Amino acid sequence: MGMKYVAAYLMAVLGGNESPSAEDIKKILSSVESDFDEEIASKLVSGLEGKTVHEVVAAGKEKLKGFGGGGGGGAAAPAAAAGATTAGAAKEEKKAVVEEEEEEDMDFDLFG
Repeated sequence: MGMKYVAAYLMAVLGGNESPSAEDIKKILSSVESDFDEEIASKLVSGLEGKTVHEVVAAGKEKLKGFGGGGGGGAAAPAAAAGATTAGAAKEEKKAVVEEEEEEDMDFDLFG
């Protein structure tokens, strides 16, 4: 199912229509000269029949909780270990800078 149908449905709800029909979705999509498939719109409307958008969104949020998180990072490091880590990071940073300088000294011209 295309996201444009879901977006049109949600726009109709935001516009005050609590249960948009396939015809309402068609009006919204035709206003931006988008293609319209009656079968997809009817499937969406029948799937959401008797439900409010707020209930569907809340149920979806509950399902997403089971997926865990993204790459949100790890736990905070203890303060005592933070000082040692900073010194180690500074040494690594110096090494990285030295490597970059060596690369710049190369006699290589990509376009020459």
